[in-house]
Amino acid sequence: MAQSDNKSTLMTWMKLASLTILCLALVAGAGCEQLTPQNELGIIKARGELRVLIRNNATCYYEGPTGFAGFEYELAKAFADYLGVKLVCVVTHNFKQMIPSLLRGDADLITAGFTVTEQRRRKVAFGPAYMEVQQQVVGRLGGPSPDKVDDLIGHPLWVNAGTSYEERLRQLKQQYPGLSWMPVSGYETEEILEMVWQGIVPLTIADSNIVAVNRRYYPQLRIHFAIEQGQRLAWALHPQHQHLLTAVERWFAQPETAALLQRLKQHYYGHLKVFDYVDLVQYHNRVRQRLPRYRDHFEEAAEKHGLDWRLVAAQSYQESHWDPKAVSFTGVRGLMMLTQETAETLGVKSRVDPRQSIEGGVRYLAQIHKRIGEDVSEPDRTYMALAAYNVGWGHLEDARMLAERQEKDVNSWQDVSAMLPLLRQKKYYRNLPHGYARGTEPVRYVDRIKTYYGILVQSSEQTPEKSRQLTAMDRTLQSSGLNPPM
Repeated sequence: MAQSDNKSTLMTWMKLASLTILCLALVAGAGCEQLTPQNELGIIKARGELRVLIRNNATCYYEGPTGFAGFEYELAKAFADYLGVKLVCVVTHNFKQMIPSLLRGDADLITAGFTVTEQRRRKVAFGPAYMEVQQQVVGRLGGPSPDKVDDLIGHPLWVNAGTSYEERLRQLKQQYPGLSWMPVSGYETEEILEMVWQGIVPLTIADSNIVAVNRRYYPQLRIHFAIEQGQRLAWALHPQHQHLLTAVERWFAQPETAALLQRLKQHYYGHLKVFDYVDLVQYHNRVRQRLPRYRDHFEEAAEKHGLDWRLVAAQSYQESHWDPKAVSFTGVRGLMMLTQETAETLGVKSRVDPRQSIEGGVRYLAQIHKRIGEDVSEPDRTYMALAAYNVGWGHLEDARMLAERQEKDVNSWQDVSAMLPLLRQKKYYRNLPHGYARGTEPVRYVDRIKTYYGILVQSSEQTPEKSRQLTAMDRTLQSSGLNPPM
């Protein structure tokens, strides 16, 4: 009898447990399905994190003066916001380990400027392409000058191991059996480009967007030819993660994402379209020779007014090339090219005195920056402040007014900068409060300052340890006979 009672009690508890589970499922509704192991998107939302494999460099992800930045980082961050989760960046420097790491579940996406190739398609799934690049052979002025693949035979060629560059070279080797290269592990493509610039490595291969950014830092780099054109960049994910793939495809298909991509491309690559070799070489020389005389003044004034000293130093170079006696045909003078009226307003007694000029110019920029207001997010707020410094507050306001009339975003530098050149056209400026302006100039002004600023940031982050590493590698290559002196 006791056995029968125990069995009856057990059955009752099992029924109650089943009913409890059913009730919980009914309460959770569709959310319950999202938490199943098969739905990776549900798992991402449940843990509250989107984990991405990314590289720490100028094109992907880095810590800037105002926080984390980078084209790939900002794109991934926007997708994480769309999912309602936090972005977690898993930094990797080894291309060979990216796909294995993804397939092991160390991350949900590869967002590292990853090129779509047939070999990679056999292992991972890809989201929509968002940029096209070329694989370019890069050398240094005074080094080897190949014009075609044949010319690479016999020249030391160093490439980042495990990349699409190696994959392309293996394809070319079938047609050019004498082609050879040295795969380099543990270094970013950007670091190998720096080695080419220093003469440590004769030739390398890099994507065109990476080359465009780094030529600003190393103007002696020379693009010889492209070994692959029209390659696409896209996010990679586990081939079985169809729910996540669908979410990625839906997000990229949104008009808001297309607009974001356009803004990011303009912000990170728009100012790189015009390459002025002579200007950049001269700038690098003056960073070493002239900037040290005034750096303390820039740092002091920038700290006092809450700005980045490298930004105001870059602006000063655009204004005067760091010549304290500089004067323009309009009568503006000094390191920060102040007008007499502005100088008097700021209490600057001598515009040619370096310290006074820097203090006055930085204070003036800070005033404009504050006036623009917090409704404009960074870096757009700073770009607008620089533009107003150049063209005048009234003309900046006219450009924003014109943007509003054309249903553009008045708080977006991309949209406002597109309006500024229109201030030269009578059909636009005659209906604006401040009339005609040479509106193309402030756009170029901001673009050049962005370039100069980027170089200062990069050079100020050059650590003694990194220099020692490059020198050690140079000695190793020379002693091995693999890298004859150039």
